[in-house]
Amino acid sequence: MKLVSISDELKGNSYPGRGIIIGKSSDGKNVVTAYFIMGRSENSRNRVFTRDGEGIRTEAFDPSKLVDPSLIIYAPVRVLGDTTVVTNGDQTDTVFDFLKAGKTFEEALRTREFEPDGPNFTPRISGIINKSGADFSYKLSILKSANGNGASCERFFYEYAQPISGEGRFIHTYKCDGNPIPSFENDPTPVIITGDINTFTNTLWDSLDNANKVSLFVRYIPLDGGKEETMIINKNVN
Repeated sequence: MKLVSISDELKGNSYPGRGIIIGKSSDGKNVVTAYFIMGRSENSRNRVFTRDGEGIRTEAFDPSKLVDPSLIIYAPVRVLGDTTVVTNGDQTDTVFDFLKAGKTFEEALRTREFEPDGPNFTPRISGIINKSGADFSYKLSILKSANGNGASCERFFYEYAQPISGEGRFIHTYKCDGNPIPSFENDPTPVIITGDINTFTNTLWDSLDNANKVSLFVRYIPLDGGKEETMIINKNVN
């Protein structure tokens, strides 16, 4: 697949839903990961990202307007040693618990399927970063319905053992807007990663559809063992 501009990819799609990007900074010095959420309903838009230890959680911006927390309140990012887990739902906890028990990313996700929100059947997207000294590898996964058939779950796993500087992979829940909303298709998209954390974060935020974007998390993890950098942007602010 052709390497594409993440800005162009986002600007060309008003509703990719929730998205994960993992890759390597252009200078080769950092693991890069990003996660964003979008929303069409008031309930989905009524959210913010907050720090939770080494990870983050979603919270209701206005608790009085929270209708159903089951699929929108969760921990998108959790950290276990040199391993970072990023997902779009409570499967973050499933993966985290399996890893603590000595099991694998794949084993954890084989116990889960797409979200029970028919007729959309929102895919569960997940990523894992395994850092080892000055090297790292990562994996991505998507669990989705079989062309909108809620009776059948398809599970896909992707492994990137030798990440290339300035490149990443982008996976998101929805192909585009619609009713019902069509699930993501094809393999994770190869995207260009450029600039420091401020530049990359601003590029992502400015490229997301202004009406539908809700929150963005970006983290740069130095491969030399230095202190990670994290940026969070919430559309909802006090």
